[in-house]
Amino acid sequence: MTYQEMMENAKLSMGLYCKACPVCDGRACKNQIPGPGAKGVGDTAIRNYKKWQEIRVNMDTICDGGEADTSVNLFGKEFKMPFFAGPVGAVNLHYSDRYDDVSYNNVLVSACADAGIAAFTGDGVNAKVMEAATEAIRENDGCGIPTVKPWNLDTVLVKKSGAFAVAMDIDAAGLPFLKNMNPPAGSKNVQELSEIVKMAGRPFIVKGVMTAKGARKAKEAGADAIIVSNHGGRVLDQCPATAEVLEEIVKEVNGSMKILVDGGIRSGTDIFKALALGADGVLICRPFVVAVYGGGEEGVKLYIDKLGAELKDAMQMCGAHSVSEITRDMVRYYQD
Repeated sequence: MTYQEMMENAKLSMGLYCKACPVCDGRACKNQIPGPGAKGVGDTAIRNYKKWQEIRVNMDTICDGGEADTSVNLFGKEFKMPFFAGPVGAVNLHYSDRYDDVSYNNVLVSACADAGIAAFTGDGVNAKVMEAATEAIRENDGCGIPTVKPWNLDTVLVKKSGAFAVAMDIDAAGLPFLKNMNPPAGSKNVQELSEIVKMAGRPFIVKGVMTAKGARKAKEAGADAIIVSNHGGRVLDQCPATAEVLEEIVKEVNGSMKILVDGGIRSGTDIFKALALGADGVLICRPFVVAVYGGGEEGVKLYIDKLGAELKDAMQMCGAHSVSEITRDMVRYYQD
């Protein structure tokens, strides 16, 4: 199977909402929910993609030659690439019933582990979703990160998956089905979040930080890492793009926590830009859904290989031989 064949297969496998676009930029789906669209007018998802394109890379080939090393270490675990598959839930509702959350996570976790990266798995109101996801992670030697919704404290439980880290997408507080719970689930104060971090018993990642103030509070709660994320625009309309706030958050954290970022990152060159702005790694979500629907484990491998090749090319053409050599002066904004 080729990458193009995988994309064509995905178009035939999707339901009414996702168009399996060549570039997932939020324009075709806009505010379609159910579906992969964003909240309100769909502006935030579109802005996420657009702002990465307003950052350009600085070519410099007057340097030593050689292969680019894309490997990274996160919490003592080595990965071949500095990107991860992001968490997604209710795939049968938002995409099509070809997969449900259980079968989707089984494919994604295994394929990512085989390719040398890790998958973040989604969560849902049905406890079996998290149970199955953590079992998939356990079967792949803990190479995955279960991501729990901001449930009420008495419903938060970290399963024994052997996962090397656990995450909470605190930004999911804006999802309607959480607000409809009784009592409502959602936002957590620093003390509540600190209790959850302690419950985890392993490196804890807070997903959904969009300000320096939010980063400070995550650090105060004891988080080991944060993900700069606006939930793909699905929880708040008229929100800044993640590319717009990343640098100020990196400056605030100042190396005290790991920083990942998601939102509109669609190529290896975009990954390079995020690393140059100070991120330790990135998450990509919706295109991995297309890869699974279009080709199962083989589709995921094709997509990972594509991103990896693009990242290596950007590194070599900008003079970086390793991820640690990617620096801020290798990118510029239009106005720089």
